[in-house]
Amino acid sequence: MATATVLSRLSLIPNLSSKPKSFSNKRTTVSVRAQASFSDPFVLQLAESLEDSLSSSSPSLPLQRIRDSSAESILSTPWPSRRDEPFRFTDTSFIRYSQIEPVSTQQRNSEILDNLTETHFPNAVIIDGFVSNLTIGPSDLPDGVYFGSFSGLPDDLTNRVSEFIGDFDSGDLFWSINGMGAPDLTVIYVPAGCKVDNSIHLRYFSGQTGDRESKRLPVSNPRVFVLVEEGGEVGIVEEFVGRDEQGFYWTNPVLEVVVLKNAKVKHSYLQKESTAAAHIKWTFVRQEAESEYELVEVSTGGRLGRHNVHVQQLGPDTLTELTTFHMCVNEQTLDLHSRIVLDHPRGSSRQLHKCIVAHSSGQAVFDGNVRVNKYAQQTDAGQLTRSLLLKPRATVNIKPNLQIIADDVKCSHGAAISDLEEDQLFYFQARGIDLETARRALISSFGSEVIEKFPNREIRDQARNHVKSLL
Repeated sequence: MATATVLSRLSLIPNLSSKPKSFSNKRTTVSVRAQASFSDPFVLQLAESLEDSLSSSSPSLPLQRIRDSSAESILSTPWPSRRDEPFRFTDTSFIRYSQIEPVSTQQRNSEILDNLTETHFPNAVIIDGFVSNLTIGPSDLPDGVYFGSFSGLPDDLTNRVSEFIGDFDSGDLFWSINGMGAPDLTVIYVPAGCKVDNSIHLRYFSGQTGDRESKRLPVSNPRVFVLVEEGGEVGIVEEFVGRDEQGFYWTNPVLEVVVLKNAKVKHSYLQKESTAAAHIKWTFVRQEAESEYELVEVSTGGRLGRHNVHVQQLGPDTLTELTTFHMCVNEQTLDLHSRIVLDHPRGSSRQLHKCIVAHSSGQAVFDGNVRVNKYAQQTDAGQLTRSLLLKPRATVNIKPNLQIIADDVKCSHGAAISDLEEDQLFYFQARGIDLETARRALISSFGSEVIEKFPNREIRDQARNHVKSLL
C-alpha cells in the first residue's frame, strides 16, 4: 500500500520534539511527522484541506489507488518556484499566496445548466469536478461504448479499465494535488474495433468563484480516464469555460488516455477560462503500436494557464500530432510544456505551436521536449514554434528541445519570433485596406492554421468566433 511506503520513508527522519500529526479520511492515513524536513508547511496544509474536502463514503479502488500514490508524492514535493527549471518562466505565486479552498460538495448550478449552448454531441457537464449533467441520445454511442462515472461501469468492464488506471508516470505537484482532491473519476471506454462517429464533449465549469480582495481561491480537480481498445476510434472535445470574465478560481484537471494497438484518438481542447483564474492541466497519453493520437488546442484564458502534455509511444509505427495555439490579450501567462518519448522503430511525431502576445504585460511560454531513444530507429519527428509579439515589452520564452540517441532518424525543429511583417501590411494598404483592418486580418489568419485542424465544424466555428471577439 502506498501509505506504508510514506510511513517507512518518514521513519528515516529523526524524531522532532513536536507531537506527530496525522490526517485521515478513513481511506488514506499519512503521518506528517517531520513535516518541516519533508515538505513546506503550505503544501502540507493544502494536503490536509484536500483530505477534509472529500466525501466520507468509500471511493472506488482505482480512485483510492490514485489518492494513495498522490498522498505519498505530495509530502516530498515542495511548492514550485522560479528557481525550479520547469517553472523558470512561470510564476505560480498568486496561487501560493491565496487562500485555497477545495470545493467539497456537489451542488446543482441552475445558472450554468439552464444556459448551456446546444451541442449535437453526447456530452457531460462537469461543475467543480463533479459530473452534473450527462446527455447521451439513444443513437449517440455504439453498443459497448461507456461514458460516465467509474462507479457506473458494468461489472465486465470494471476490471479491464482498472488494469490501466493509476499506471502512469507521476507528474508534478499539481498532478498530485489532483490525485488527492479528485472527487470522482469520469471514464470513456471504447471497445475493440468500434468507431465512434460522434465526438464525446466534456464541458467544464467552475460553479464556485472566490474573491480577489480576500484572496479566497476555490480549487476543483476534475479527472477523466480514456481507454480505447485495439482498432477503436473516438473523438474527445474538452471545453473549459469561464462564466465570469473576472471569476477568481483555480481549475486543476487531469486527463489520462490509453490508446491500444491500431486505435485512434482525436483530442480537441478549447480553454476559455476567466482572465483572473488559474488553469493548470495535465494530459498523459500512452500509445501502443500503430496507434494515432492527435491534439488540437486553442487556449486564451486564465491569469495563469498551463498545459502539461506527456506522450509516450510504446510500440512501432506510432503517430503523434500536437497542434496548439495560445493567445494572450491581457496581463496573463500561457504556458505549454510538452514531452514526447519515442522508444520504438518507425515512430512519427509532428508538433506545431503558435502563440500571440498582444499585451505589454502578457507572456507566453513553450517548453517542448522530443526524446528519440536508442531503439527508435527510422523515427520521423518535427517540431516548429512560431510567435507574434504585438506590443512593446510583450514576452515569449521558448525552449524547443530534441534529444536524439538513435542514429537512423529524420528530425527537425525550428523557432521564429516576430511582429507582423511590414511588407504584408503594405500589401493590404496598397489595396485600400486600412492598417487596423490589415493587422486584424493577419492576426486572425495566424491562428487559423491551428483552428482549422479541429475535426468538428461546431468546435472550429466556436474557436474562430472566440478568437475574433478577443481581437
